[in-house]
Order: sequence, then structure tokens, then C-alpha cells
Amino acid sequence: MLTSLSNPQLLTSLILPFDRRHPVLHRSPSITAFDGGGGGGGGSRDGDRFRALSLKRSGFLSVVDRAMEEEEEYRKARAEVQRKGVDVEGYLIEGISVGGHETCVLVPSLNVAFDIGRCPSKAVHQDFLFITHAHLDHIGGLPMYLATRGLYNLKPPTVFVPPCIKEDVVNLLEIHRRMSQVELKLDLVALGLGETYEIRNNLVARPFRTHHVIPSQGYVIYSVRHKLKKQYAHLKGPQIKKLKLSGVEITDIVLSPEVAFTGDTNSDFILEPRNADALRAKILITEATFLDDENDIEHAREHGHLHLLEIMEHAQWFRNKAILLTHFSSRYKVEDIRQAVSKLQPKFQLPFMRYRHYGFVGIYFKDGGPFQRERESIHQNFV
Repeated sequence: MLTSLSNPQLLTSLILPFDRRHPVLHRSPSITAFDGGGGGGGGSRDGDRFRALSLKRSGFLSVVDRAMEEEEEYRKARAEVQRKGVDVEGYLIEGISVGGHETCVLVPSLNVAFDIGRCPSKAVHQDFLFITHAHLDHIGGLPMYLATRGLYNLKPPTVFVPPCIKEDVVNLLEIHRRMSQVELKLDLVALGLGETYEIRNNLVARPFRTHHVIPSQGYVIYSVRHKLKKQYAHLKGPQIKKLKLSGVEITDIVLSPEVAFTGDTNSDFILEPRNADALRAKILITEATFLDDENDIEHAREHGHLHLLEIMEHAQWFRNKAILLTHFSSRYKVEDIRQAVSKLQPKFQLPFMRYRHYGFVGIYFKDGGPFQRERESIHQNFV
């Protein structure tokens, strides 16, 4: 322990950048060992000076200061992301996604949230919550989400989970009910691959296969519309009405993939034949945990994540109008993300991008027109 605390590099590995527990380390024996340079009360001031000097030389204070600065940056950025969303293809996308810390993405117009790492306040008001997998940075906020909705007297939400974790989620919530004496009401739905759930009469959801280090799945939200069958296209209004009143089914149901969310996954999801709808959804929200050569593609695959280079390699498979990249590792700064994403330029047409270190990077498949002007204005507003 003494060696770890006197070595800034080892210390960094022991303290997560945003771990609020790090101030208690001043009680560690390795720190108090510098106390009492002169023994008695008269020597306490000299002891304090000696301790401060020793800490400064050891690098301990600089590590703690850096951790506190990063935590403050995270807190401010988190609040900023909660205040502002990203307007994409007619949808406002809100939320936050930091690899290993927290993911929660909201589409308020659909009344939908994807994952619930720490339960940001706006997530509480979404009635439908889709959980991709059981890692805490994606499901850890579930009890708080349910408890807060109960506090606000909101109706029980519908929460979707992969079937393989439903029983564990039931047990988890039962433990919280016993400990907190709170009801935690919800409709828990195990939604498996190949199944469809009707959110409302013009909106349905289907899961699709993803590839993480534990069982996982993504979700596609579809709009539903009724299109007159071709054989009746030549008929006039009164004739169509007569057929309808007689019980004839005159329309086909058309599903259009609007928003797809992958959660954590490696690139294998792109090559899944049954995932075509995710790759042609109007908006694809996926991850790009790793960006540089320090953590290569093999490292990303080993940990069940996507590397930005793989998005370039598989560019030909994407038919989306927009892609939002999320879940960047907290090791990356804003400039790191800007430089890395700029390498997508040869593979994708990027009329504009919006950067937000703790939020999203948007890749837009649009050309010319007003989007070029919007590009100029958004370049003024990079976070």
C-alpha cells in the first residue's frame, strides 16, 4: 500500500477519475507516516511543512488535484449535455454516454430511453426504457428511475430487458424493495430476438443481436403506417369505404425503422444478416469506445467494443441518414475526438458534425443546401 500511494502512476490506477471517494486517502498510513516531524506540539508546524513538501515531491497532490479537476469537468459536461440535445433527422436526441461510467440516451418525442446508467433527471419522464445489457453503467440507475417515478406519482413504466436477465432483474428489484421499503412499480418485459412490442398504435420496437462480453441486444424503433394495397389503388373513395365496411383488409402495414440503438457491441453486429433494419434506420446510435492506435481493434474486440477504424472499414454497409457515435472512453479529450472522427471524411460525407465530449458525435449523410450553412453555424458551437 505504501508503494502504491507513493507512486502517482499506480495511484492513478487505484482511483477512477470520477470516484468521489478519493479524498479519504489522506488517512492512509503512507500519508500519516509523514506526520509528526518533531514529535511534540511545537514541531507540528514543521511536520505539516515537511508533509506538504513530501506530498508535492511524491506527486500525490497533483494526482488528486487532477482527479478532482476531471470530476468537476465531468460534472459540468454532464449538466451541459442534460440541458442540450442534438437535433437529428427530425428527432431531438438527449442524454449522456461515457464509456465505463454512464450511458442513458433519450428520444423524448418517442417517450423512450435507452439504458439507464445513473438515471439523469430527464430520463425519469420517459415511459419506455430499453435495457441492452446488465453492466452497471447501463442498468445501475434502474432502481432510482423507478423510485423517482413513484415519488412523482408517474404511472409504472414499461422496462424491456433481454430475456436471459429478467429473473436477475426481478431479484435485484426485490432486494431494493426490502431495503428501501419502496414499491418500485413497473411492467417488466423480456423482449427476445424476433419479437415485436407495440409501444403505441403507430410505433413498435424489436430487438436485434449485438456482440458484447456478456449477453446483450440492441433495439430498433419503427414507425407504423397503413398503405393502401396495390389492387385497390384504382378505386375511388366510396368504393374503398364500402370494402372497408364489409370487412375487407384494404391496407398493408408498413414498418419504417426510425431509431436504432446498439448499446455496447463489437463490429460483428454490422455483419449480422438479420440486423439490416438497424443499418438502414433513419438514425443509428452506436458506440465508438476506442479511437486511436494505443488501443487497437483487437483490444476493442476483446472487450466487446467498437473501434472507430471499424466503422470506416464497414462504411459500405451503413444505409442510415445519420449515425450518432457514443460511449467514448473517458481517456479522450475533445480534441482527440475531433481529430479521430475527422479521419472518417474519406469514407463518409460529413456536411457537419457536432462534438460533445461527454455526449455524442454526429455523422450526417446529407449533401449541400442549407446543411452547409448549418455546418458553419455549428462550428461556432463546439463544446
